Amino acid sequence: MNKHLNIKIEGRVQGVGFRYIARNQAQIRHLKGFVRNEYDDTVYIEAEGPTELLNDFIKWCYEGPPAARVTNVKIEEGELKNFSVFEIRY
Repeated sequence: MNKHLNIKIEGRVQGVGFRYIARNQAQIRHLKGFVRNEYDDTVYIEAEGPTELLNDFIKWCYEGPPAARVTNVKIEEGELKNFSVFEIRY
């Protein structure tokens, strides 16, 4: 069963390739949704897929790419939007 998560990642997460690697990590797990930088220097992700794959993706979000320094990850469940791909939004 698929579910939808809204994920906000705080720390040094912009300017370190977070969006590009997050997209790759999501695609590896066949998740759908998007990632974007926010004006408050966080990264925001909406991801949909099976719970097990989303949980694995969340584990990665706590680490991020090598240059990132994640200090907090906030997760909320939301309504399914049935995204067709996982993309970077600007």
